[in-house]
Amino acid sequence: MKASTLARLGATDTRLFFRLSAYNRKKNIAILSQLLSTLGNGPLYAILGMAMWIWAGPEGKQLFYAGVLAYSFELPIYYVLKNSIKRDRPCYKIVDVVSLVTPSDKFSFPSGHTAAAFVFATIIVALYPFLAVPAYVFATLVGLSRVILGVHYPGDIVAGMVLGLASAWAALAIMAI
Repeated sequence: MKASTLARLGATDTRLFFRLSAYNRKKNIAILSQLLSTLGNGPLYAILGMAMWIWAGPEGKQLFYAGVLAYSFELPIYYVLKNSIKRDRPCYKIVDVVSLVTPSDKFSFPSGHTAAAFVFATIIVALYPFLAVPAYVFATLVGLSRVILGVHYPGDIVAGMVLGLASAWAALAIMAI
């Protein structure tokens, strides 16, 4: 990709970041974003997956194993990308941008919260299609919350979404679900 194309993409990403992160000045949106970000940290997915494994019969066990497989793809790819690309978080790179949460590390690309949320949503939807709208709305809101909180650019969210979807689809294909 040409340097000028990358520069334009970066500029667009920064403009979108400023538009979305401006919502953190609205107290209710900031609080909701913090809640969504906390829910997207990961333990919720493990707890729900284990609950499904215990109480939802064979489908629940399939969901649990598909999730474990999908996260076993997603996490190493996430770490390699994050530590290879080393894109500074907006709260560390842009003057006067303050994050409303403490980031777990210095780098922003891709969004691990978004990747994890889309893995979970995709696995849930494969087994329970009627949950598609709430599952994907939740995953999208987790991603948006990370921009609003000042710790990710929109491009990080898109990359996390793609990583999560691809990891889940690979796991579902391997398990023939």
